[in-house]
Amino acid sequence: MQLLPESNIRSVYKVMKNTDLINSNFFLLAGPCVVESLSLCDEIAGSLIETTTKLGIPYVFKASYRKANRSRSDSFSGLGDEKALEILGSIRQKYNVPVVTDIHSAAEAELAAAYVDILQIPAFLCRQTDILTAAAKTGKIVNIKKGQFLSAGSMKFAAEKVQEAGNPNIMLTERGNTFGYSDLVVDFRNIPEMKSFGYPVILDITHSLQQPNQSSGVTGGRPELISTIARAGIASGIDGIFMETHPHPEKALSDGANMLKLSMVEQLLRELSVLKSSLNTLT
Repeated sequence: MQLLPESNIRSVYKVMKNTDLINSNFFLLAGPCVVESLSLCDEIAGSLIETTTKLGIPYVFKASYRKANRSRSDSFSGLGDEKALEILGSIRQKYNVPVVTDIHSAAEAELAAAYVDILQIPAFLCRQTDILTAAAKTGKIVNIKKGQFLSAGSMKFAAEKVQEAGNPNIMLTERGNTFGYSDLVVDFRNIPEMKSFGYPVILDITHSLQQPNQSSGVTGGRPELISTIARAGIASGIDGIFMETHPHPEKALSDGANMLKLSMVEQLLRELSVLKSSLNTLT
C-alpha cells in the first residue's frame, strides 16, 4: 500500500506548538476507540473533518489498531494488526489527515509508524522505557498519556526518555487519576504543571470519565459529564482535546460506556470554540 510521503504531518507538530494558532483554538484528537471496520472509520473521519474544518479546529483522526488492555479475555481486541493498520493508512491517505494510534510494546513502534503520524503510549505503559525509546526512534510525534497512578510532575521523566532518545516531538495527555477502585477524578492542577515542561498538553475528556473494575468485567463511564470536563479543560488552558466517539456508542466494540455520540460532537465543539474565543479576549 502506498502512503502519502509525510501526509501533512510535516506541519502537524508545528501547528500544535504554534502559540498563535493554539491561542485561537484548541486542536482535536478524536475517533473510535478501536478500528472496527473501514466503513465505520470512514464515517467518523468524514463527519469530524467536516465539523472541524467549519470550526477551524486542527484535527487528528484517532483509533487503536489493537486493544491489548481489555478487562476480559472474550472482549473484542481488534481485526488483526495488518488489516487494522491498513485501514488507518487508507483514512490517512483519503482525507490527508494525521492519524494517531496506540502501541503496546517496543516491537509495535516501527510497525505502526509506517501507517500513522503520532504514536500514543497508553497510560498504563507510560513509564516503560523500552516502549518510549522505540517510539522516539521512529521520528514520529509521541503522545504520552499520563498514568492513572502518577502525579503530573512524574510525567517530566517520561517525556525526558523520549527527548533523550533524540525526539523532541512530544505531547502529554491528562486522563484522570485513580480514585478508589472503580472511579477516576481529574485534578486540573495537572494541566499547568505539565504545560510548564514545554510540551503541548491534551485533556482526554472521555477516558477521564471511565469507571473501571466493574463486577461485569466491562468498564463503565459517565458520558453525561463530558461537556463539563471539556469546558473545565479549556478554562484550565489545555492545548488539545482527545475524545472517543461513535455513531452508536451502545454498539461500540470497546469503551462505548464513556464515548460521546457522533451526532453530539459538533455542538460540543462549537461550545468549546466559543469558550476558547471568550478566554482569548481576556489574555
